[in-house]
Amino acid sequence: MVEAPPPVGIIMGSQSDWATMKLASDILDKLQVPHDVQIVSAHRTPGRLYDYATSAADRGLQVIIAGAGGAAHLPGMAASMTRIPVLGVPIQSKALSGMDSLLSIAQMPAGVPVGTLAIGEAGAKNAALLAAAILANSDPALAERLDAWRAEQTEAVADRPE
Repeated sequence: MVEAPPPVGIIMGSQSDWATMKLASDILDKLQVPHDVQIVSAHRTPGRLYDYATSAADRGLQVIIAGAGGAAHLPGMAASMTRIPVLGVPIQSKALSGMDSLLSIAQMPAGVPVGTLAIGEAGAKNAALLAAAILANSDPALAERLDAWRAEQTEAVADRPE
């Protein structure tokens, strides 16, 4: 039996981004969404980025989550080379607390969209949930798991402070 390719790809610019992007991977694991994780630097491995992005659709990817810090070109460059939706996660940087990354990812020119999430951990988690929501439109079993996840989130909110 041939295993289906993972529908979600998680890419990041460097090993140091993994601490943040692992949160996206963890949520996809909990939702049982197969995904692949790779380091793909727009600046240091442009050939790897080109190969990854241009082959994304043919490899069966349906969503790419791209985390990047600093100049944060990875999400935009990936989006420029594929029709697959790209969700950009600005990594919180030491120099400018991630504002540099956020602005780089959010300010894409018209015609090359990147869905931009919050800086850091919240952005990584929400990128995974958004990727799952996109896939759930055509996957009823995933839709049920995502609905259950959301119900658990609701149940976890106390009525009153302790």
